Amino acid sequence: MQRILVIGSPGAGKSTLSHELAARTGLPLFHLDKLFWLSGWVERDRDEGRAELAEVLAGERWIIDGNYGSTLPLRIARADTVVWLDYPTWLCFGRVFKRWWQYRGRARPDMTEGCPENLNLEFLLYVLNFRNAWQHRNAAALSSFDGAVHRFASPDAAADWLATLSRA
Repeated sequence: MQRILVIGSPGAGKSTLSHELAARTGLPLFHLDKLFWLSGWVERDRDEGRAELAEVLAGERWIIDGNYGSTLPLRIARADTVVWLDYPTWLCFGRVFKRWWQYRGRARPDMTEGCPENLNLEFLLYVLNFRNAWQHRNAAALSSFDGAVHRFASPDAAADWLATLSRA
């Protein structure tokens, strides 16, 4: 495992798992949210964001967490491992509220500074529809992937897998 993607619904715990994975593997960690958002919740220019991502992907060792579906083929082409947190919607939805409460009014560590955590109807609807909308898309994108895919249906399953990895 040298180039790992971590994907899943908002609230699944991609960043939390990625931090633990980085601690266990010694791989550098990159958050797509930091690559694609500028301070003040301004979306980075698409070409500029893709250029930033291309620099990361050119590296020989990394963990990248996040979704950004339009970049999934680029990331899969370079990855050797995909960790897919395919958790129930109710769990992710609850965790989104927990995250909002924990970071309300300030940026979380995996987000660009100046992008304070917030909740709005558009984002909540995105979370509610995420699993149904992305399950087929992710499965199709990974159907020809010849690396390792670790698809977890629960946090306990992901934790059990993490426990099999020794610390760097």
